[in-house]
Amino acid sequence: MIKFFRKIRQNMIRDNKVGKYLFYAIGEIVLVVIGILIALAINNNNEKQKTRAKELNYLSGIKSDINLNLIELKTYITTRETSVSSAENMLEFFNNKKEVTPDKFNFNSLNVQIWYPFKKNDNTYQELINSGNLAIISNDSIKDILINSQLGYKQITFLETHMQYDFENYIYPIYFSTTDLESDISNYTFQVSNGTDGVRTELSKEKIELLLKNQTFKNGFVLSIFNNEKLITEYKNMIFMTEKLIKLIDSELIKNK
Repeated sequence: MIKFFRKIRQNMIRDNKVGKYLFYAIGEIVLVVIGILIALAINNNNEKQKTRAKELNYLSGIKSDINLNLIELKTYITTRETSVSSAENMLEFFNNKKEVTPDKFNFNSLNVQIWYPFKKNDNTYQELINSGNLAIISNDSIKDILINSQLGYKQITFLETHMQYDFENYIYPIYFSTTDLESDISNYTFQVSNGTDGVRTELSKEKIELLLKNQTFKNGFVLSIFNNEKLITEYKNMIFMTEKLIKLIDSELIKNK
């Protein structure tokens, strides 16, 4: 094609047909520009496809992570509700509204004291942020929920840290200085395993009476109810956001099928 135009140009110059030469010269320029624009368009389209593929890969990873979070959040709600129930039983012991037996006291007391902080799965999100690729997420609603979810998890961490502080100041020091923890844990393990593990040790009624007379120890269970109920609320908020996020991600993934 280039040789063809070059030959025409040479003939035009030789025949002194300047007007026609200019016409063909402009034609050559237009063809070159069109070729460049086509090449740029193809290149841009390839880049968009690569970016989209990377975006979908991130979204798939995020979906896998938050599905794990969803399972954990539901499990933790059950755990916290059980803890609230045990703390309420402890308050009934303190207020003489329920008969105190060593086994029930030990079970409910340790059921509140033994807890684990929530560990979120967000490896893909952290990779997305650390690599500076958050901007490739094209759906603004997905980005908003991702950011708000991180704020929600920070609130959960704050509440858990506060609860740990309350335990360390109102419950643990008093309990550990009064009872035999080895014996108590063995008894607790025996109860939760339905007798398949641990030992049904004989607990001291005298030590239980000392704990029931301690106002600070009682206040620790009051605070545990407050903190656990706040955590349950935050877990439910996170479940709502997570389920909404999964639906949005699914809609994005379906677009490319």
